[in-house]
Amino acid sequence: MRVPGAGRTAEAVRAVGGWLGGLWSRLRRAMRTRRGQRRAVQTLMLGCVLALLPSTWMYAVAAGQVGDVARAPRTPVAVVFGAGLWKGEPSPYLAHRLDAAAELYRSGRIEVVLVTGDNSRVEYDEPDAMRRYLTERGVPDRRIVSDYAGFDTWDSCVRAKQIFGVDRAVLISQGFHIRRAVALCERAGISSYGVGVAEPHDATWYWGGIRELLASGKGARDAVLAPDPQFLGDREDGVRRALATQR
Repeated sequence: MRVPGAGRTAEAVRAVGGWLGGLWSRLRRAMRTRRGQRRAVQTLMLGCVLALLPSTWMYAVAAGQVGDVARAPRTPVAVVFGAGLWKGEPSPYLAHRLDAAAELYRSGRIEVVLVTGDNSRVEYDEPDAMRRYLTERGVPDRRIVSDYAGFDTWDSCVRAKQIFGVDRAVLISQGFHIRRAVALCERAGISSYGVGVAEPHDATWYWGGIRELLASGKGARDAVLAPDPQFLGDREDGVRRALATQR
């Protein structure tokens, strides 16, 4: 499974792995003495605390703003984050996100779906695959807006606000990712409610949780520094026009 920003996160994981390797080497040398052992334990505890701070912040920001489809408030726009393609079609995790969006549309809780994902290569087009999937499940094409430069969660949130003019949104992702999405979209200026799509707790789920712990560091950095997206571009009125159309 691929989730938003997988390439950037892989680089971050490699960097963290190198840092941890160096830290372990220093700790091993220090632990040859009793004083070194005490310092090693203190350093390890401090490292654990620092590693968990970004995730703790995201949980705090998203508190009370995450639930399931049944509890999602009526909101004009839903944002679905890309999660990879298999042979040109949405991966199972992405399909489940889109199923949730289609259910919200059919129940009248949302009016427009903004699909945001990676289209950095000609042969890889998440937004169009997401659009096809939704139309096959009854969401009118005129009610779907595509963001082709949602390369990671931060980029998707900033572009939803600055390019597409989204002020309020229901965000749809898996449970291990949704709190980061809510926290970052709130930081970008979007009043957000997160729908955490339920999944079996299999190997893919646990890997997603581990990856999310690492990605939370980048998320916290993005929230603090508020960098420009990889691609910003001109403002688009696709969401406004879609909301103006009749069901």
